[in-house]
Amino acid sequence: MKLCILDNDFLDPAVAPTYVGYGAMFERLLRQAGADGTFDIFNTVKGEYPASFDPYDAVLLTGSKADSFSQEPWVLTLKDKVQALLKSRKKLVGVCFGHQLIALCLGAKVGRAPQGWGAGRMRYQWLAPELAPGREEVALLASHQDQVFALPSGTRLLATSDFCPVAAFGVDGQVFCVQAHPEFVEDYSAFLLNKRRTMFGEERYQAFTQSLAKGHEGLAVARMMVAFVNA
Repeated sequence: MKLCILDNDFLDPAVAPTYVGYGAMFERLLRQAGADGTFDIFNTVKGEYPASFDPYDAVLLTGSKADSFSQEPWVLTLKDKVQALLKSRKKLVGVCFGHQLIALCLGAKVGRAPQGWGAGRMRYQWLAPELAPGREEVALLASHQDQVFALPSGTRLLATSDFCPVAAFGVDGQVFCVQAHPEFVEDYSAFLLNKRRTMFGEERYQAFTQSLAKGHEGLAVARMMVAFVNA
């Protein structure tokens, strides 16, 4: 596997020494899921991109604190790159911000979710049994206030919930996108929750935090990603 990871954020300095960045978090997770080969990480906020995407089997877009529909120059540059990648039929994996940006490039509407923040451990109905035989549900760690409002034309719904109807979608052989964060670990989620404790209010903060003790299935989703890239 030769994977290009477009890291779309910087971590808080308090946790950067531990987790490095979202690109590094994904590399660790995907290797745990059985991936081997080369992982090249580029930070799009700094304007970093490979000279060519041609050598890569797939491109993975990480999450970000930025909005996918932002008019920030670096987001617009990334959007242009993604549109070109879609046109060339390069395999794309998108997570959170990446999931939303790919949906946006496919013509879907993305924006602030009227139901507010999704955070902590969240459960989704899994709709693609051929990707995970016997699986009817997946639990993942989430952190988002934006959502994809409608399934992009020409794509398939892979996961859904009442809170996040378009929780994952795909295009056979080309796109695999998920709103929640398979790369997160409980301690990192707890750090993010604590940063927003006042905003959430104590009752919601406690509920989100307590949900982390139930664990999540990020590794199972990572195995699906590895299979997608290797197919």
